[in-house]
Amino acid sequence: MLYYWGESDSQDTDLTVEKLMTTGQNSLALDYYRKLCATCHLWKQKNDLPDAPQFFNEKGGGCSSCHFVLPEGKKRKSVTESGDDNDNNNPQKDKNFHPLIIKKVPNSNCIRCHNRSGRIGISYTGVFESEGYGTPFEKGGLSSKQLPGSRFYLKLAEDIHHKKGMACIDCHTRNEVMGDGNSYAHYEDQLEISCIMCHSETPGMTNKKEKVETIIEEDGRFFMIGKLDGKRYPLYPPKIGVCNMKGHERVGCEACHSTWVPQCYGCHVKRDNSGTGLDKLSLKQTKGKWEEGRSYIRYEKPMLGVWKNKVVVVTPGCQDIVTLINEEGKVDGGFNRLTMAAINPHTTQPRGRDCFDCHGSTKTVGLGEGRVSMEGDKFVFHGLEKGVNTASGRTVPLDAYVSIDGKPLQNSSRPDLRPFNGGELRRILRVGQCVGCHDYYEDPIWKEYSSSMVCKRSELGLEKQDRSENN
Repeated sequence: MLYYWGESDSQDTDLTVEKLMTTGQNSLALDYYRKLCATCHLWKQKNDLPDAPQFFNEKGGGCSSCHFVLPEGKKRKSVTESGDDNDNNNPQKDKNFHPLIIKKVPNSNCIRCHNRSGRIGISYTGVFESEGYGTPFEKGGLSSKQLPGSRFYLKLAEDIHHKKGMACIDCHTRNEVMGDGNSYAHYEDQLEISCIMCHSETPGMTNKKEKVETIIEEDGRFFMIGKLDGKRYPLYPPKIGVCNMKGHERVGCEACHSTWVPQCYGCHVKRDNSGTGLDKLSLKQTKGKWEEGRSYIRYEKPMLGVWKNKVVVVTPGCQDIVTLINEEGKVDGGFNRLTMAAINPHTTQPRGRDCFDCHGSTKTVGLGEGRVSMEGDKFVFHGLEKGVNTASGRTVPLDAYVSIDGKPLQNSSRPDLRPFNGGELRRILRVGQCVGCHDYYEDPIWKEYSSSMVCKRSELGLEKQDRSENN
């Protein structure tokens, strides 16, 4: 946030929560973190927020944040059971039991923190935080499907690994989660796993060349042994002729196999200096009350971009529209900082996205919802989203990462992350004119495809163009 909000020239920092707690260092961006984000951090103590729902009080606590379970017979509410219950059924009020410290960390402990921001924890289980309407209604009232923070949710397709019974710790390694003795500025530097750790001809090694002890080979077949259930999960390599199809060499596994991702558009943030808010690190009320909302949230048609030389899923993260209120209650400035971020959504499905879902979707390629038409030999984009009016002026369309000629319209969360350029967009959309009919990998057309090919079935070619325009 320091970089996104213009308070630092670099995305790298050695600033830690421990330093924030001991030094009291603060700024506009850090004050936002202290008051709205700090409840998840491991340095937080359990049960230090007396007026907050029990769900939030159970976070933090160092090692016990993960390695903590209640004894048999004591139920701990999950993220989808908590809502905003201030809790008349608080298990911590019962002094007649002692919590258990365990090695086998259940998914529910991971999801206790990983249900906001990228929301990968709840996405893994097929839970999508929906709009705040409380629909579909139940017996004339709001939906009972609520997450902490008065957030409603819908059930979508769960990740195939979750469906099979796999736990978070089956993939994520000890050093990745608990650290290897080094301090990393970015999560991807500490990340050890990738899809090919399991899904390759010779699985069993992390990105850092560490052997995965739970992956075994028997009679020429590979299996992963579940850390929680001891179950043997068979491992399969990518499908030949599909995953290595010509033209898809740069496409990451998740770009094709993640069929949905939470997309929170327009993070409207207000800091009111006429009020105060609780600093979650110092546990003191300090000047400045923060409130946040959003324009809308979606899940369909995950957008794609390029990170280094790999096609990945991108999503808003965050599109900050900041308004500052002075002590007299009047608007005293603000700024807009719209940023797109790469993400592995943890919504993997066994079947990848349809060809047209990428090559025929203006949203997927980063242009935003709308349609594309041909004017002469050029693609022209007609967008639906028009942006929002703010104190700092009108924004670009919130769902538009790039213009049709390849000009980036929003910031990227890493220096080497970008939207598709003009040439890439033209090649992707050119294929989109064909996949309406030629929509399977084995189609002979793809063996000899080139951008100069002309559809011999002209009348169907017009139909395909119409379909592309109306998408």
